[in-house]
Amino acid sequence: MLSYIKGSLIGIQKLSASRVIVVIEANQMGYEIQVVPRLVQEFPSVGETVQIFTHQQVRDDQIVLFGFASMAERDLFRQLLSVSGIGPQAAIALLDTLSLTELVQAIVSSNTRALSRAQGVGTRTAERLAVELKTKLAEWRVQSGLLTAPDAIPVSSVQEDVEMSLLALGYTNSEILQALRAVGQKKALAKTANAEEWIREAIAWLSQ
Repeated sequence: MLSYIKGSLIGIQKLSASRVIVVIEANQMGYEIQVVPRLVQEFPSVGETVQIFTHQQVRDDQIVLFGFASMAERDLFRQLLSVSGIGPQAAIALLDTLSLTELVQAIVSSNTRALSRAQGVGTRTAERLAVELKTKLAEWRVQSGLLTAPDAIPVSSVQEDVEMSLLALGYTNSEILQALRAVGQKKALAKTANAEEWIREAIAWLSQ
C-alpha cells in the first residue's frame, strides 16, 4: 500500500467544486490522486515538488488514490470510512468543510449541525458518525496530539448554539474555534452553560 507520494506537481483538474484531481510525477510515473479541495490552496506551483499522504481504494473495476496533507488527516479519513453510510466522497466533503481539529471536535461533542453542513451528510448520518466514532476519536485525538484543554470549549449542551450563532454573524469555522479556545481559558466562563456569555466573550475577542 502506498503511504505517500512525493514528486513533481504536473497539474490540477477541478472536475467539480468537491472533486479535485492532481497529477504527480514520481519515478517517471504519473499518479492521479483525488485530494481534499482545500488542499490545493497549499500546493506549490506546477513543476515544483509536493508530498501527499495517500489512501488506496481498490474496487472491482478500478484503483483510486485519495490524497491528504498529513498522516493524521488520512487516518481520520479512514476512520470516517469505517462508519456505515460514509463513502469516500462524503468523507472528503467532511474534511473539506471542517478542518482536522474542528471535525474531530464536532464528532466527539456530537455536534451534528456542524457535521451535516458537509455535502452528502444528512442529520441521520451525522448522528451515526457521532455515535460510532465518539469514543474512538476521543482516544485517537489524545494519541495524535490534537487534544485541547477541557476548558477550551463550551460545555456540549450549549456548544452548538454558540457555534451556530457565531456562524450566523458571518464568522468562519476557524475563527470560531480560535475564539472559543481563547476565551475558554477563563475559568469562570469555562464552567458556565450560558450560551449568551460565550457568544458575547467570543465576539469581543474576535473584534480585537
